[in-house]
Amino acid sequence: MLHPERCLPHRLTAEERRRFDEQGYFTVEDALSPGQVAALTEISDRIWDAKVAAGQDPHKGLFYPNFIPDSPLFQDLVDYEKTLPKVWGILGWNVYLYHAHLIVTPPSGQERSDKTFGWHQDSGRVNKEIECHPRPRLSLKVAFFLSDTSEEGRGNFWVVPGSHLKDEMPMPDGGEGQPDGAVPVLAKPGTAVFFDRRIWHAGTPNWSDVTRKVLFYGYSYRWLRTKDDMTVSHLWDEADPVRRQLLGWGVNSNGFYTPSDEDVPLRGWLKEHSPEEAG
Repeated sequence: MLHPERCLPHRLTAEERRRFDEQGYFTVEDALSPGQVAALTEISDRIWDAKVAAGQDPHKGLFYPNFIPDSPLFQDLVDYEKTLPKVWGILGWNVYLYHAHLIVTPPSGQERSDKTFGWHQDSGRVNKEIECHPRPRLSLKVAFFLSDTSEEGRGNFWVVPGSHLKDEMPMPDGGEGQPDGAVPVLAKPGTAVFFDRRIWHAGTPNWSDVTRKVLFYGYSYRWLRTKDDMTVSHLWDEADPVRRQLLGWGVNSNGFYTPSDEDVPLRGWLKEHSPEEAG
């Protein structure tokens, strides 16, 4: 449940808005406490161990979508007091969690190289089929870092700052090197990274001996389809109204496009506690 005294101090700041609009991302250190990091890491490790036992190659990365039902601690981050206020500050109140995935990147055992990473914008066909420039924002992700990627070479998340306003990204010839301006995001455990889906970004090889673990929470407008299967409807009955909205509940299909107050309890909460953001 959202508590105004705990979440309102974490609303989007003017500097965060500037950085998001201009650079396409920003970071918040210590968004998670050491205790939260430890507890979330333990659950993520159990998932990893189960996947390895079921045949996952322990030397290859794990992309595990739809992890929200696996633990109440994962569910608590859906409307987390230190991050959700920044989400609604960027996207507004007609939002929900449309995508969630856990990524585990173990040490690759490979020698370091300068091979061009897999640079991309999120959302697939959206980038081909919507005819406008720049492409629409539509969504953002909050990445919670559970492992220490404060040094480069640990499977870091790389971005090209400001590239969310570019529909194309020239790549180096010959498959060697990275695009102009590309930088690694150096994140300590507990850091949350907010990024626009349009920013050109890449996952990278892990040349270290540290296993990289990150939880990605993707938020979008309620009228956009989920990106992966989101089997969370069984959580609705025990969720408070705002979390239920964020988990995809709605009165009827039209309410995703023309929402009533019943459809979007987050707006009602904002009317009471932060009315300037409820417009």
